[in-house]
Amino acid sequence: MIFLCRKFQRFHRRSRRLALQVRLYRMETQIHVPLGSPVIRKIPIFVDEHNVTPGAMKLIQQLRPAWDISNVKTKYFTDGTTNKLVGCYLEDSPEDVVLVRVYGNKTELIVDRDNELKSFQVLHANGCAPHLYCTFQNGICYEFIHGEALGTEDVRDPTILRLIAKEMARIHAIHAHNGCIPKPDLWIKMRKYFSLVATEFTDQASNTRIQQEVPSKAVLEQEMAWMKEHLSSLGSPVVLCHNDLLCKNIIHNSKEGHVRFIDYEYSSYNYQAFDIGNHFNEFAGMTEPDYLLYPDREMQMDWLRVYLQAYKKFTKKTEEVSQIELETLYVQVNKFALASHFFWGFWALIQAKYSTIDFDFLGWSSCPNRSAGCNSRGLKRGTVLTSDVGSFF
Repeated sequence: MIFLCRKFQRFHRRSRRLALQVRLYRMETQIHVPLGSPVIRKIPIFVDEHNVTPGAMKLIQQLRPAWDISNVKTKYFTDGTTNKLVGCYLEDSPEDVVLVRVYGNKTELIVDRDNELKSFQVLHANGCAPHLYCTFQNGICYEFIHGEALGTEDVRDPTILRLIAKEMARIHAIHAHNGCIPKPDLWIKMRKYFSLVATEFTDQASNTRIQQEVPSKAVLEQEMAWMKEHLSSLGSPVVLCHNDLLCKNIIHNSKEGHVRFIDYEYSSYNYQAFDIGNHFNEFAGMTEPDYLLYPDREMQMDWLRVYLQAYKKFTKKTEEVSQIELETLYVQVNKFALASHFFWGFWALIQAKYSTIDFDFLGWSSCPNRSAGCNSRGLKRGTVLTSDVGSFF
């Protein structure tokens, strides 16, 4: 009996330690919404992702009761690779557009929806995100940001490039933690994605492709561990990151002369250099990526100088940027760009298994064009899921 009591006590102590560790991890990595922030409205409606309009109209009746439903127009946005998105508006007042986003199939496996809502709230409170109107059972409704979604040519434009750098610096300077020193969630999330990567598919064609184009999970795990060891030692600051700054997630308002970022599903505390390196990777585009468009050193230096000046300004530091600071960030960014390839490669392999969106996720995950753009910069990388990433450093 005494033995059982002691065993129970040891088990209880271990359980308490584990609970404290989990709580501390959440405090260090999750975005903190300040007390007193507005409560997000919840509407108990489910929207069929294959037939969005009927459910969207039910939501509009709740959010815009003065609107005549028979006069509501809809516009479907087809650029997304994760969710279904439709805009609802009245023809005589097109400035008021309610966006209804329906979560994609099984996206809860790869997206922390609670953290997304926290990101939305914090960014909106700091003037960096639109108004979040409500959540519903399988999605959210929010304000439409007017402007033009950017393309691969736009992000290279000298004027727009500087606006993007300043806006990213503004977000990186936001304090959204509760007193703890924030830690990156990159490795935890990458490990989770790795565990969800599909190794076989229901159709033989996909099985053949994954066997031919993607290294084994054993190889990928070794490379992931090696990458974590090397990148974690670079000293990149941990800041509030967007983490998914592809071209279409940047809206340019030419009249007001600013850009805003949209879609905060992957926002989290992360390495500063990852967010920037990921954005540079997105210069290649999404549907048919061309990694020869990866920005050269001169363009990167221009971008990074503007970013550092803005980041120092937002964090109340001197705006002077030394050459050493610039070179250090340049090296960090180009090394973390490799982690971005790995991260989204895992994501694409998961999407290839579960997504109902018409997109070649499997082909995108192993795009051979990635290495060409990197090698042309003197940065030896393989494909997104390669067996020789060690040679990059």
